[in-house]
Amino acid sequence: MAYRILLVDDETDILEFVRYNLSKEGYEVYTATDGAEAVRTAAECRPHLILLDMMMPVMDGVQTCRALRALPATSGAIIVFLSALGEDESQLSGFDAGADDYITKPIKMTLLKSRVNALLRRVDDSAPESGIEISRERHTVMIDGTEIALPRKEFALFDLLYSQPGRLFTREEIYSHIWGSSVVVGDRTIDVHIRRLRCKIGDRHIVTVKGLGYKFQK
Repeated sequence: MAYRILLVDDETDILEFVRYNLSKEGYEVYTATDGAEAVRTAAECRPHLILLDMMMPVMDGVQTCRALRALPATSGAIIVFLSALGEDESQLSGFDAGADDYITKPIKMTLLKSRVNALLRRVDDSAPESGIEISRERHTVMIDGTEIALPRKEFALFDLLYSQPGRLFTREEIYSHIWGSSVVVGDRTIDVHIRRLRCKIGDRHIVTVKGLGYKFQK
């Protein structure tokens, strides 16, 4: 199947140029010129990858990214900012909103295509786990029809692992995503949270990669 990509940018010349080149690679490409249109389009096309500008009318990139993460159709999509804003503050805002990566414009099309290809290799095309459903609004997980309420940090940790099945998240990545780089936590903090999650979610879904980190498996 062709991977679906959603491009979001208010500069139509850039939008058309990127759309044309990615379509030539065999991708199914959709476009939107503002954040609100992006959310509507994403709900319909369910993209695997979203390339998102930071500065846009109606909803800016950060607002749009948060809305896309809350949308069931795109909660697990790969979201990447493609923006001319390269300052650290802009990039941190993007990651805090739920982005997976941040690419600074201008970028050569050959390099952008290579980055897109690499990002899409993360996508697992197998059917989703039918026994698990996650609700970011209620901070709950459904396991075979049974609702499990999780404390905030446990939910954030499970949400991170669940967002990309099969991908290894290092301990450093987990600390950064869940606790932030400015917070000092004990060495065993992640292990304690993982142990509690396994008691509630089940052992087989959360895999330890010794000395490196953890990953979610279906």
